[in-house]
Amino acid sequence: MRTSMQTIARAAGGAAALIGMAGLLLAPFLGGAVSDTLWGVEPLAYVGAIILMAGLGVVSLSYLVPTWTARRKKPDAEGQWGRVTQDYFDLFQHDLGRPLRRILGRERELRAVLDSSGAAADPATLELLNEIERQAPNFRLMLSNIQVLVQLEASGEPPNAEPIEPSELVRKIVDRYTALATESQKEISWWAEPSEFGIVHSDSSALEHVVTNLVDNAVRFATTHVQARITRNPTHFFVRVWDDGPGITAQYLPHIFDRGWTPEVARREEKSSSGLGLFIGRSLARRHGGDLTVESVAAPDQDHHTAFLLSLPLGQHA
Repeated sequence: MRTSMQTIARAAGGAAALIGMAGLLLAPFLGGAVSDTLWGVEPLAYVGAIILMAGLGVVSLSYLVPTWTARRKKPDAEGQWGRVTQDYFDLFQHDLGRPLRRILGRERELRAVLDSSGAAADPATLELLNEIERQAPNFRLMLSNIQVLVQLEASGEPPNAEPIEPSELVRKIVDRYTALATESQKEISWWAEPSEFGIVHSDSSALEHVVTNLVDNAVRFATTHVQARITRNPTHFFVRVWDDGPGITAQYLPHIFDRGWTPEVARREEKSSSGLGLFIGRSLARRHGGDLTVESVAAPDQDHHTAFLLSLPLGQHA
């Protein structure tokens, strides 16, 4: 129906444009035959010009209106696609999370049995259990990274802002990684300045995701110690995650926030991670009006370390 209406409009507009053009061309001849003055010529020329412009306008609108309408509807279609994708991914994440929880439960049961038996456990068995324990947070973080990436690329909704206590959120993340750090013979600590940090208005899920990625990287690459510190000024709050690892060489620093980039990419080696964590972290920070930056020293004869600084606005009523 819409196509037939567009065809009729284009045909009518084209016919009107031809009549108007004919009127303009014939005005001097017809007008001269009717009157010796210009008054006989000009009205016909004016009418021809008006008909010509009206015809061209109708033809133009018949092409522009469908395009404009399609553009108006495109965000809705993209939003619908994003919601459907998110729904499927939530189901996918739930279905994968359930067997993971069962595996971890069995792993802890086996540890308890080995501890209660009093016998010396086989080192290979203990290493296998430790590997399961180490890989579980990585698996959860991988799923979370994919989920946030879907949200970033499919959602047109404005960032969420709610009252949160960032110091408590950072504390929970550090507590979550304490066991893993201890198992790797590393120390992890955190503090807030001021100690009574208070409430800010921000997106708690985005903040938790970014800080989790930073702490996960720090625990993985640290030599002996990881520190997380949260501070604030009158307009922003900051989360600084520091580790005493080997540092990032200067040639790699410009690329670490690139999507999918890891040092293995430059060396044409198999990637040990997806390379999405830092890309997503900076994207989330900038989407919420902040930023994520890095400074690192990689020289072995210096105080080698890496520190990521997340900055976010305090938000309204902070």
